[in-house]
Amino acid sequence: MRMMMRSDVSSLKRSVDQGTEEQRQAVREIIQDVKNNGDQAVRAYTKRFDRTDIENWRVTKTELAEAYTSIDENDRTILVEAAANIRNFHEKQRTTSWFDSNANGTILGQKVTPIDGAGIYVPGGTAAYPSSVLMNVIPAQVAGVKRIVMVTPPNTDGNIPAGVLAAAHLLGVEQVFKAGGAQAIAALAYGTETLAPVDKITGPGNVYVALAKREVFGDVDIDMIAGPSEVAVLADHTAKADEVAADLLSQAEHDARSSSILVTTEESLAEEVRTAVYSQLRTLPRYKIAKASIEDYGAIIVCDTKAEALETINEIAAEHLEIVTEHPFQDMAKVKHSGAIFLGPYSSEPVGDYYAGPNHVLPTNGTARFSSPLTVDDFVKKSSVISYSEQALQQNGDKIAQFARLEGLEAHARAIETRKERWK
Repeated sequence: MRMMMRSDVSSLKRSVDQGTEEQRQAVREIIQDVKNNGDQAVRAYTKRFDRTDIENWRVTKTELAEAYTSIDENDRTILVEAAANIRNFHEKQRTTSWFDSNANGTILGQKVTPIDGAGIYVPGGTAAYPSSVLMNVIPAQVAGVKRIVMVTPPNTDGNIPAGVLAAAHLLGVEQVFKAGGAQAIAALAYGTETLAPVDKITGPGNVYVALAKREVFGDVDIDMIAGPSEVAVLADHTAKADEVAADLLSQAEHDARSSSILVTTEESLAEEVRTAVYSQLRTLPRYKIAKASIEDYGAIIVCDTKAEALETINEIAAEHLEIVTEHPFQDMAKVKHSGAIFLGPYSSEPVGDYYAGPNHVLPTNGTARFSSPLTVDDFVKKSSVISYSEQALQQNGDKIAQFARLEGLEAHARAIETRKERWK
């Protein structure tokens, strides 16, 4: 884990993974194959990449119900409680249509309408993610989306982890398909014989999923191109080194390319955290992944002043930011860029990953400078409403026509002037 100075921050920036030309071409070919051959193509790629031959790739209602009853009762209780917390938070994000009437009879407004169908990608591979089911499905449900389709790669035995299916069953998601990778994204975007296309695709995945989402964007909407997970911790003398180290490692175990960064003004804390990281690392089940992450993308930055530390935090623009300082709320006020902010010693990042309520689908790779977490707004669209009155057109028609001619659009002007007969 590198010890760095403030001037070295730029070296931490990771470029967005555009994939290789070979990977991009492979994704284009997969997408075209799914567009042409539907279910057959999806099954073929599942056999090739996931090493399992699945005849019926849609999960049955029986499989969903059995998965829910098969998991530990305490696990079910936790899923129920987490889902309630997440739903309660997202209910507060709900926006409604509005209309404003003027004295001259004009009505202007905004109509908010949920999208018809959402596709949820739940990653598989080295871990199972029932939390991704909750975080993607619940805001779509709160928004009013009627059709939610979930795709997730199967294990080599042809099954999906019980916890993932249990979360889907809990939320009432009935359209669940055993497919991952670019072929699953293509199926969501363009449909197959058994899966009707959706309007938006959300959820993280590997590089092939990210490239596929980039390719289909425009035919459907997407949430974001998610990169490896990242956490930054702003800490002072009040922070405990073993707790900070544990939080850094909680992100490092996600992926070998995950980023874990401590920013502090305390040299003694920096040394203690570094020692604690390597001590705790040795006992982690996902040791190899976490070790690669810490050594390649982990860093400790020692700054001269709190102001400099906050500047560093804003430059990093981390997906997750923990503020473990004497006055965390005061320090938060000076933070401009972060996907999610965790305040105080008890707000460890996994609190937000699983249970507290805010969404854990967050901007990565510094994109928190201009983007936001997944919200209910991601699953609605807004239409402007204009009802101009006769009086308003009388008052403003000549000006509108003149504006049209300013742009050289005569037909626009005549579309207004042809109504002049109405008010003579």
